[in-house]
This record gives sequence, structure tokens and C-alpha cells, in this order.
Amino acid sequence: MSEERVSPPRDLDCAVRVPGDKSISHRALIVAALARGRSYVGNLSPAADVRSTVDCLGALGVWVRPFGAERCAVDGDGAGWLRSPADVLDCGNSGTTMRLLAGAVAGSDCVAVLDGDASLQRRPMERVAEPLRAMGAEVTTESGRPPLRVAGRRLLQAREHVLPVASAQVKSAVLLAAVTADGVTRVVEPAPTRDHTERLLRWCGVRVESDDALVSLTPGTVTPFGLRVPGDLSAAAFFLALAAARPAWRVRCAGVGVNPRRSGILDVLMAMGAVVEVEAEAGDGPEPVAAVAVRGAGLRAADISGDLTVRCIDELPVLAVLATQAEGTTHIHDAAELRLKESDRIARLAEGLRAFGAECEEHDDGLSVDGPAELRAARVSASGDHRLAMAFAVAGSLARGGETVIAGAECAAVSFPGFFAELRGAAAGGR
Repeated sequence: MSEERVSPPRDLDCAVRVPGDKSISHRALIVAALARGRSYVGNLSPAADVRSTVDCLGALGVWVRPFGAERCAVDGDGAGWLRSPADVLDCGNSGTTMRLLAGAVAGSDCVAVLDGDASLQRRPMERVAEPLRAMGAEVTTESGRPPLRVAGRRLLQAREHVLPVASAQVKSAVLLAAVTADGVTRVVEPAPTRDHTERLLRWCGVRVESDDALVSLTPGTVTPFGLRVPGDLSAAAFFLALAAARPAWRVRCAGVGVNPRRSGILDVLMAMGAVVEVEAEAGDGPEPVAAVAVRGAGLRAADISGDLTVRCIDELPVLAVLATQAEGTTHIHDAAELRLKESDRIARLAEGLRAFGAECEEHDDGLSVDGPAELRAARVSASGDHRLAMAFAVAGSLARGGETVIAGAECAAVSFPGFFAELRGAAAGGR
């Protein structure tokens, strides 16, 4: 278990480069595997989670070859033509890999067992198994958790699925399976979630229609494509939140994805009083892209709940850190899903914030954070959770009294392998 040490910068005014979007990278690889022909994906996320998807696709008979840094070519045989792997598919720490591939396998005449590390083995999988079973695939779990065994079929039954929990991963699994169904598949969500899968499939010629929280897909041929993945707004969030914490601090991230269903963090930063500038940039795919800059200011508390929580679910840990610097009490609700991530993010986040000297109250579905607080350097554990490792690094960058030590910080590589190097570069003035 490695440690990282973090000290507060004297000033912050820099540009930060973030890796390709992890969520889009997973989906681009899997959709390319369902296309008939060769696709090219550039600016692919270097995250360990994405590497798990690449390795699993290779085991399913898909030709995936890197060329140059963060670029690859994928040769697909068309939807329904994945092959049974010789061994268990190791999804590592990646719930996205497991759930999305379960959908792709369900729509193919093959059998696969998907498993992962100890953290992934604790995460719920019945929520994806149930709708795939309803479509005609044979799916079993171990008391609702991995390993996940999927026996697929090339012609699944089209159905309407009403999801009890808003989950982009479950929705995506159903849509990927539905590409080979016998008619129109509909998915109804309790709240709209990120729509990367719908955008990409539509861009590849599949008829996908969306109306708020209702999505329908008509089976069709997936055409191969070339795509440069936008920068990851969730990765940029740590630097943007850090800039927001101090008047006159500023960070700019160019080329990041600003999908409206992912950009809730920008709305929260503006509501808290930070200055947020979004300048649209040209992209070569189905996602909106922009340069985003944030400048710090005096911050006020915010209420995060409902659809806004869904739109910034991955950024809530760093927003909770930022809330320690805002005037008043920030309330985060409707985030019970955080208890089912790589760690119980609500409990571990509250524990870490208290170690830094902040006052917060834990709720079943979120937490309340009082501010402003003078954070003090602390020794904390990432608890095997990449987003906690990076959120605590932001807290350490705002803390007085020496270095903050983050134990288990290597888990940041799950989504952002170069995070700590980039943080040190930003503190030294960036590029």
C-alpha cells in the first residue's frame, strides 16, 4: 500500500490536462466490438478500469490493438457475435466493465462468467441481472453479487423495463443487449442518467430515441467509427473544485466533455459562488466538448438533491470537501448509491472530513457539511476508493499544519493514473 503526501500550494493559476473520459472510453470500446468492421478510438482513458474492459473484450474474441499513446483500433464482428471466453473474465475493480459487458454478452450466443476484485465482489448485480433475464438471457449471481454468469442468445425478447434505481450502467447494459432483440426495447428511469451509450449508438446508425427518462431502441446494424474521446469532466472536477476554494485561484481544463447529464458539478460550483467559464470547442463525436475554467471566490453553502445529485454523483466527494470552505451548511441528499461504490463513500467520506477537522453529519442518503472550516493536515486512508483518494488530496491541498498523508493512494490509478503528478504540477504553477 503506497502513500502520497500533499501540501497546500501558495497559489494556483494553471492549465491542467485530464485523461480521456472513462465512462465514454468503456462504451466506445464495447460499441466498437458490436460494430461490423474496424473502429478507431483516440484519447482513450488510461484508467485501470478501462484496461479491464480491453482485456475482457480480447478474451471474448474481439481484436483490440493499441497504436501510439492512448489510441487503439477495434475489429468487431457485429452485434451478437461475441465468443465464449476460455476463462473467467476479470473485471478488476470496474463495475462499469461488468455491467456493460453483461449486456453485450446477453445478446450473443456465448457464455461468460464475470468476476472482479474483493471490492467489486461486494457490489450489487441483481439490478442488471433481472432485466437481462426478462429479455431471455440466463443470468445467475452469488446471492445478488459477483461472480456473474451470463448465457446469452442472439435474438433476445424486446421489453419495456421500468428501472427502480436510476443507473446509467443498468440502462446501458439493457441497450447493448437490445441491439439484437426482436423488436423495440424501452427503458424507463426514475430520473435521467448520463446518456453516453444512447449518443454513441445513435451516432453509429442505431435508432435510439430519448424523451427525458424514457429511452427506446430499435435493433439495427452498428457501423464502425472513429472517435476522439473528450477529456473526463469527473477527473477535472478535483482541480476545478480546488480552484473554487480560494479567491483568485484559477484552473482551466480544455477539451473536456460537458454532456448536460454529467455537468452537474458546474451548476453546483456556480451556485456556491465560484466563477465558471465554459467555452465551446469543436468535437468529432456525439458529445459536446468545451474548455472549462473556474476561478475561486467567497463560497456559500448549497443544497444538492434530486436530479442534480444524479448529474454529479461521481463528484460528490470533492464537492463535500469544497463545502468545508463555504459559508453555511451544505446538504447532500438522494445519494444512497454512494454506499454501494468501491467503498461506503458516505461513511468513509464523513470519517475523512472529520479527520481534517470539519464538522459533518452523515445521513442514510448523503451528508451535511458545515463551513467554513479551517482544515488541518491529517493522515487518512483512501479505503481502496479512487475518488476518495483524490478528494482527500484536495482537502490536503486546503489544509494547514504540514503534509497530509493519504494511505492507499495508488487506487487513484483506477480512474486517473497521473493524478498526483498533475496535482504537484498544478501546485508548482502548471504548464
